Amino acid sequence: MRSKKMTRRDWMIGSASAMAASALPLSSLTAGRPQQPAAPGAPPAQAAPPAAAPTPQDANRAQRMEWWHAAKFGMFIHFGLYSVVGRHEWDMEDEAVPIEEYMANAPLFKPKPGSLREWARIARDTGMRYMVMTSKHHEGFCNFDTKLTDYCAPKQGPGRDLVQEYLEGARAEGLHAGLYYSLMDWHHPDGALCATNEDSRMRFVDYTHGLIREILSNYGKIDVLWYDVAWPLDATGWESDKMNDMVFKLQPDIIVNNRNKLDGDFSTPEQVIRAETGGRAWESCMTLNDSWGYQRADDNWKSAKTVIRNLISCVRDGGNYLLNIGPRSDGSVPEDSVHILGQVGQWMKRNGDTIIQSDPCQPRRSNYASFTRKGNTLYMHVHFWPGDYVAISGLQNEVKSARMYATGQSVNFDQDKYRVRLSGLPAEAPDYPVTTIAIECDSEPKQDTDFVRINKPRDGV
Repeated sequence: MRSKKMTRRDWMIGSASAMAASALPLSSLTAGRPQQPAAPGAPPAQAAPPAAAPTPQDANRAQRMEWWHAAKFGMFIHFGLYSVVGRHEWDMEDEAVPIEEYMANAPLFKPKPGSLREWARIARDTGMRYMVMTSKHHEGFCNFDTKLTDYCAPKQGPGRDLVQEYLEGARAEGLHAGLYYSLMDWHHPDGALCATNEDSRMRFVDYTHGLIREILSNYGKIDVLWYDVAWPLDATGWESDKMNDMVFKLQPDIIVNNRNKLDGDFSTPEQVIRAETGGRAWESCMTLNDSWGYQRADDNWKSAKTVIRNLISCVRDGGNYLLNIGPRSDGSVPEDSVHILGQVGQWMKRNGDTIIQSDPCQPRRSNYASFTRKGNTLYMHVHFWPGDYVAISGLQNEVKSARMYATGQSVNFDQDKYRVRLSGLPAEAPDYPVTTIAIECDSEPKQDTDFVRINKPRDGV
């Protein structure tokens, strides 16, 4: 994610638990570059809150989240004054930009009319089912109409309510729509003082709760509230219980994440794919390059193949994939983003049912493929096409038939108790960038490669 800086998640959970794992092709778009440790002088880790008591929202969580589990694939949008600067969404802090200098970007922020609605068309054509847009990022600029500050889109360069425009676009395309809200604020005078001064804390918490009240009161139904970066307060300081009580009174069917220091409805691994345990919902959020907001020099783009592999890895383990775009200040989406998402969308048109309609899938061992399933049908997604045959080790089920998913063409196979071998395949991959083979089994597909390692006959000495 961010080189030599704390990630947004690091700020949320404290540097003591910051992620140190290297990025992997299936779990990050940073092309294998290791994540960096927290920067010197970073705020100390805050103690984890005690185990949450049952809340009224626990009772209807399954009903509230039914659409979200079915959606599986969403678009994240980071849009703000950093889109004018074009040097990363953390530029204000990373380059210690004076407040007056940074605020001078507000009159220059002028998205073209209708540009935000185009995002929803791109999301729909990519096969995404929901969207989440920044209503306020760390810089403190509000993309919505508010009575609490003049530092907002209708009173600055845009001259209109960008949240309203975004929501209208998402709804017009039949997509669920959510709003991101950063608790951390580099603009508000109490944004740091609140940690050491009670009067400052009370003012800032009132301001924060007031902004959240506005975005959940003025735009009709909001499907997701995506909190971010609780620095510098803990759940008690933010009055997070009171915050969430207000949220659910205003929006009874909304779902919320876990970044206001409460458990919320789902977890949010960032730039990695890490499944939760115990049935807890989770969503992996990732960038398309190495930046959330528009950074004109960032050309480290993920390929469509990597995006699809990441999507498969998420849904295989019951998670969602929230993939980010960072539009320019005029609202246009960078051409590389459009190209990548277009390729993903074309693949989804041919193969999307193997993703959207899939169930959690246990098989996963292959050095050139990954797997999803629906019922007793195992989908083998071959990302490195090896040639005239593919094989699966340790499949514990009887295979009834196999076919190329996109064309329906039958595939020959033979099976013993150690492997299934699918043969007679073309030398070149018949689909791009991933080829999917549907394998019908006699029961839910299970794989046991330890059985193969232990029992497959070996040679003599």
